[in-house]
Amino acid sequence: MKIELVFIPSPGIGHIRSTTAIAKHLVDSDDRLSITLIVIPSQFSTDTSSSYPESQGRLRYCLLPAGDQSTEEHTFISYIESHKPHVRSTVSELSRKISTQGSRLAGIVVDMFCTSMMDIADELNLPAYIFYTSNVSYLGLQFHVQSLYDENILDVSEFKDDSEAEFDVPTLTRPFPAKCLPSVMFRKEWFPYVLARARCLREVKGILVNSVAEMEPHALKFFSGGNGTPPVYTVGPILDLKADGSGSDSEDEKKTEILRWLDKQPPRSVVFLCFGSLGGFGEEQTREIAVALERSGHRFLWSLRRASNVEHMVGSPPDEFKNLEEILPGGFLERTSEIGKIISWAPQVAVLESLSVGGFVTHCGWNSILESLWFGVPTAAWPIYAEQQFNAFQMVEELGLAAEIRKDYRRGFLAGEAKMVTAEEIERGIKDVMDQDSDMSKRLKEMSRKIHMALMDGGYSSVALKKFVQDVVENIRKEFV
Repeated sequence: MKIELVFIPSPGIGHIRSTTAIAKHLVDSDDRLSITLIVIPSQFSTDTSSSYPESQGRLRYCLLPAGDQSTEEHTFISYIESHKPHVRSTVSELSRKISTQGSRLAGIVVDMFCTSMMDIADELNLPAYIFYTSNVSYLGLQFHVQSLYDENILDVSEFKDDSEAEFDVPTLTRPFPAKCLPSVMFRKEWFPYVLARARCLREVKGILVNSVAEMEPHALKFFSGGNGTPPVYTVGPILDLKADGSGSDSEDEKKTEILRWLDKQPPRSVVFLCFGSLGGFGEEQTREIAVALERSGHRFLWSLRRASNVEHMVGSPPDEFKNLEEILPGGFLERTSEIGKIISWAPQVAVLESLSVGGFVTHCGWNSILESLWFGVPTAAWPIYAEQQFNAFQMVEELGLAAEIRKDYRRGFLAGEAKMVTAEEIERGIKDVMDQDSDMSKRLKEMSRKIHMALMDGGYSSVALKKFVQDVVENIRKEFV
């Protein structure tokens, strides 16, 4: 039976790249399968076409019209909702087209932030699946928080973001501090959305998770125990190792310059600081980072950007500082000119692959964590928003695979005013992550080996990917019984 799946990624570059990568894995794993990605344009960009490759063979892309991109009119949720009519008509037309070719539309796979698109699957009598771009443990937290609320045991939105309380999470082996919950769970106006999304996740036929079984064995026990949750397929690490930016001439030149500088540095001597597509800091915090870098004495590559006005531009990208000499401590650029390089945009994958990089100060986005593990680069955790505080706790406390700068740090439009991270904290984290002989570094190298093996033929993730396709086919067959 020839089958087709529709994937609907969230309009964020990290989510779209992960979705593209798993789609490639799937079509390569089974000749019966074709995939169409329906791409919702970014809310903050009018030119998105260059970000996606051309359709090839059994992997196709359908870029929807941009529509209204006014941030004043649309929250992220309403922006996704506004594209429902386009998605509905596109899926309906695709279903008609492939049925004439002897194929079968076997289901819709939606991003973890696009659960409202499951309504379209229901309307068209199609199975719905989720591609979960975070980890199994955090998925378990979402289900657990919803169960606690529905059973009148605990309402985590009553916690404050500086609470010292802890509670048990079945996908973790140790008590979880409330202050490491994502900001969205502290806000009464957003918590109903958190609960509704968890309830939606329970209704799908299966959840593809971008993680590795050997990283989260305890979490997987929870999902195999009949807790009213759908099947979970750990198919990671799903990485787009070839994509670094848009591929524009200017970014190609910057990438070449950065890699040329790295090639001149000794092995494992450079600490790399990069905080994701939305990560930036204010002037005072930037100066603290500079002081820490200089005191540490380590060579550094620093992706430095100014935080956007997040109160008015929710999720908008950070800006560049216009004049670094006015922002950084006096004489810093001259004193560190031989050992440091400051950049704005960073080709993160290429940098992590460089043999000169010995440590990575990261915002703990899940893609960044997986990339660092893939290349065996130790990380220092400095989360900023979303579920990054949970990821930091998992990496530092649960797995012992990261050093800590401050795992409960947060900023963003839901977090209020961020507390300053001191130069002393940052320096300590840098020194810890650059210690190549530490137990943490040794554990990370072993985990890096395991996640490479997971994708090999017969590895945990390879087997899970094939099991997913098998279950998709079986779910379609059941409709004819």
